[in-house]
Amino acid sequence: MKTIIPFLLLLIMVSSCKTIDSPKSTTDERENALVEDDTVIINSDENTYEIIIIEPGFNAWLASTARPRLYYTQEFMEARNQIYVTNWNIRVNQPQQFDPNLYELRIDYDRFEDYGYDINYKLYNYFIYFQLTYKQKLGPFVPRI
Repeated sequence: MKTIIPFLLLLIMVSSCKTIDSPKSTTDERENALVEDDTVIINSDENTYEIIIIEPGFNAWLASTARPRLYYTQEFMEARNQIYVTNWNIRVNQPQQFDPNLYELRIDYDRFEDYGYDINYKLYNYFIYFQLTYKQKLGPFVPRI
């Protein structure tokens, strides 16, 4: 009897374990669809500048959560974007201190250049989304919607 109880306990523990399923591979078609849904290409009819943002969830967040167009003035967003871009580029140049997976590429943003309302709107909202999603702070302002 003493040998049967440990054997039964061992049998119950082994039978209750579940093997881990291997992750399902994504097909090229599905992967391309995911990338397309999470890619925002920002260009403006006013000028020839273009920004490409590949960020999961940003497109949906922009459509559902961000403030509507014309809520902020272009001057307001340009001022904030300049601060955010400066801090972003500082972090890109310091991969030992800041996560290089978050800050991969520099952003070339000239404060004397007029990028138009659309580009400033989407860039500003991307910085807000980024700060809220990854719990980062790119300036002295509290990121809020």
